Amino acid sequence: MIGRRDLLIGGACVAAAGAAYALKPRKRLVLLSSGKMADALPISFGDWSAENADGLVQPKTEGGLAATLYSEMVGRIYHQASTGAAVMMLVAYGDTQSDMLQLHRPEVCYPAVGFTIASSVPTKLRLPGGGAVPVRRVVASTHERQENIIYWARMGEYLPASSGEQRKVRLMTAMEGYVPDGALIRFSMVGPDSDVAFRVMGGFIPALLTAVAADRRRALIGTQLAKMMSA
Repeated sequence: MIGRRDLLIGGACVAAAGAAYALKPRKRLVLLSSGKMADALPISFGDWSAENADGLVQPKTEGGLAATLYSEMVGRIYHQASTGAAVMMLVAYGDTQSDMLQLHRPEVCYPAVGFTIASSVPTKLRLPGGGAVPVRRVVASTHERQENIIYWARMGEYLPASSGEQRKVRLMTAMEGYVPDGALIRFSMVGPDSDVAFRVMGGFIPALLTAVAADRRRALIGTQLAKMMSA
């Protein structure tokens, strides 16, 4: 005979299963609607031109997990003809961003390859059109060099400014019933003077985004900011 306690436990299990099913994402949101991320990023613009770079600091993963976390990784070094400045770029794109497939931030991957994080400061990067990307300025160093980094993450239409916000976005998108694509966009310069590096990148990044085709810009900064730049 089934007792009252068994009925209560059984009911709770059914309710939990129903809630889990309701929260299971069943739709996809992909802002990189066609082609590859590498094709969306210009090789040259203004007096900047790029070369492919395989030696950039990348997320350290085990057992080939990087291939699962990211569908595409684009590494380039842009050189400015007029000044000789060099800006390194790494874009890690994943067509699925779920609890298991989450973007790695420099505060994680740089220490994994021997860097010490000296600072990580949230700020806004102003864009043409009046919008601003929530970015972080990070200074990472070893005994051999200092790397000055500006980066941001996109998950679907969200631009989470911290790992905590990133976890909230994953929960929010799951509750809304979809799995978004995402990208981590990182720029860096080597040198002891962070102020100079951040000033150069503060001009370089908006110029690069302006050179990206309007219909592909949203894959980097989301639809709203992309529309503001195109207006």
